[in-house]
Amino acid sequence: MLELIFSLNPWVLASALNTILLALAFLAPKKLLTPAGLLHAWALGVILWGTLGWQGYVVVMFYFLVGSGVTRLGIAEKEAAGIAEKRSGVRGPENVWGSALTGTICALSVYIITLFFSDVKWLVPFFLLGYVASFSTKLSDTCASEVGKVYGKQTFLITTLQPVPKGTEGAVSLEGTLAGVVASFALALVGWSVGMINFTGIFFCMLAAFIATNLESIIGATLQNKFNFLTNEIVNFINTFIGAIVAILIAFAWNSWQLL
Repeated sequence: MLELIFSLNPWVLASALNTILLALAFLAPKKLLTPAGLLHAWALGVILWGTLGWQGYVVVMFYFLVGSGVTRLGIAEKEAAGIAEKRSGVRGPENVWGSALTGTICALSVYIITLFFSDVKWLVPFFLLGYVASFSTKLSDTCASEVGKVYGKQTFLITTLQPVPKGTEGAVSLEGTLAGVVASFALALVGWSVGMINFTGIFFCMLAAFIATNLESIIGATLQNKFNFLTNEIVNFINTFIGAIVAILIAFAWNSWQLL
């Protein structure tokens, strides 16, 4: 039966699977996405399964489920302090694409190269690494922020290391930073376990996530309040884009060094 299911056209299978999940999510009493967010998540799911198969889907689902769960940590306390995510962490379209646009670009790049540009197929592993690294970075950022808000004993502005209240843009904490490192490792491990990256790629993703997450904190501390267009969702895209690019550049440098 499973063999028959997976032999179907991946786009047909993706549409059917995501329609079933959309219906279940819509009927579930506990909402993780707004109605519009559900529709956009459906489109995202179809694209990612259609381009990367179940492996790419597992990676994004791990990010979504763990990220949503972490956002709910200490929600009453965070709401009382005015530092909770809007809508109590329920995601809308802007959250879906702010977190997943970089990964979608990597997935479409893999698909297009595989179909039309076989002479540059050597690029595919790098885009797969970028895909995993983008979600590894976003989960790292989410966990660092949410754990820091709840369990951080002291929070510091990343640019000055001066103590600041929890939830301040650009604030970091030891507890949040450690949670972010663990989260990036966990998601990269999932990517490796489904064959999207090699074992070395786990460490590339972790390093890229650490660099990108700290750069995002610097952006939050220095630029986000000065420019209206730098919404949290735009900054999330920048964060994941940096994570993907850094991981790819590290892999290029590593492979070049190996050839010396």
